[in-house]
Amino acid sequence: MPLIKAFINLPTSWPRPVSRPIACLLAGLLLSACNAPIQVKSTTYTPLQLENTEIAEAELLDLGVLAFDPGLDELSDKQAETVLPAVRVAEGHYLANQLARTIQDSSAWGAVRVLPSREVVTDVYIEGSILHSDGEKLELNISVSDTSGQQWYQRSYAQEASKYAYERRKSLHRDPFQGLFNRIANDLIEHRKTLNSKQATTLRDISTLRFARDFSPQAFDQHILADRQGRLEIKRLPASNDPILARIQRIRERDYLFVDTTQEYYDAFSLQMAAPYQSWRAQNYDEVLATRQLKRQSRERTIGGIVTVIAGIVASGSDSGSARAAGAVAIGSGAMLVKSGLAKKGEAQIHIEALAELGQSLETEVEPRTVTLEDQTITLNGNVQAQYAQWKTLLQKIYRLERGVTVQGAARQSGAPALSNDEQSL
Repeated sequence: MPLIKAFINLPTSWPRPVSRPIACLLAGLLLSACNAPIQVKSTTYTPLQLENTEIAEAELLDLGVLAFDPGLDELSDKQAETVLPAVRVAEGHYLANQLARTIQDSSAWGAVRVLPSREVVTDVYIEGSILHSDGEKLELNISVSDTSGQQWYQRSYAQEASKYAYERRKSLHRDPFQGLFNRIANDLIEHRKTLNSKQATTLRDISTLRFARDFSPQAFDQHILADRQGRLEIKRLPASNDPILARIQRIRERDYLFVDTTQEYYDAFSLQMAAPYQSWRAQNYDEVLATRQLKRQSRERTIGGIVTVIAGIVASGSDSGSARAAGAVAIGSGAMLVKSGLAKKGEAQIHIEALAELGQSLETEVEPRTVTLEDQTITLNGNVQAQYAQWKTLLQKIYRLERGVTVQGAARQSGAPALSNDEQSL
């Protein structure tokens, strides 16, 4: 070890006027360089809680997970050096889909989908942001709210993986951070249990009226109103045989089709991304540990070199010829240790650059995809919000046509821009 060698090479004879302060200085340097060895952390796995009690269909809440915020705006300058924006954006979609699949497996909810935007009407919304992700540690901030605008809770979740988790991944077919997703799903179930039957059915009714109001505000504007806190409340329910509501419900079935097809895109995206992403995670994990180890070694070697150089300088001023000779050797040895420490810093920089290169390789493998909806082909290139907005415009057109109102006439009456020829042909 560099520090042990430096200590062995210390001169045994010190000039009395400087021996005590120098000894204190060297002792301080040695103590500051003695760090605990880096240990590989074990992964604590939290099992997924399953809902064994049958839930009435009228009380099954649909749940939507929005693509996670990549958290790029919160990155420090140091973090930004090794985080590629395109990779973080891809992670935001991948992690959201992993969470959606985990929640679906709990059997406590209705349809669980990754949503293109919050404009999609559903009963419960999950929004998340990536606080940290480097293969070794995953930290997410999760916010849950319902269709009325009521915030359920906001919590942070973190988990550290071990090398063992990556070694067994192929045999277990389990995400290294699956325990974190399970904890989020379990917390959702616990909060769901605090709702009674009436509260659950009310949330479903609010979702129905929200969607209906988007298409026919004249008919449904007074059915739900916001209170002082902005939360929606039902003032009255439409008749069960309301023809307008029945027509809008058929439109909503088509909206379900779009969202379900978008979910198929997310599933295909995750399947395509899984292999390169897990490889990137595993390699990134190794790079993080290697970089940390190199920084520790660099610090120890540099401090050890400084200790030896100081000892050599002190000894070179001794009256003893042997001490002066030992001092010259110590100065040379110390310089080599300092140089070795600086070289280790250079190796750490190479590993940091390797992190960026690995992320770049993943970035080139995540390509936009297209999905076909009836006679339309829609390209999903990361801006799925815009695609859903276009879809809602088409649904408005379908609804107006079914009511026997011309699209151009409806646009002129409402003051909204008329659909283009291309939109009318869709």
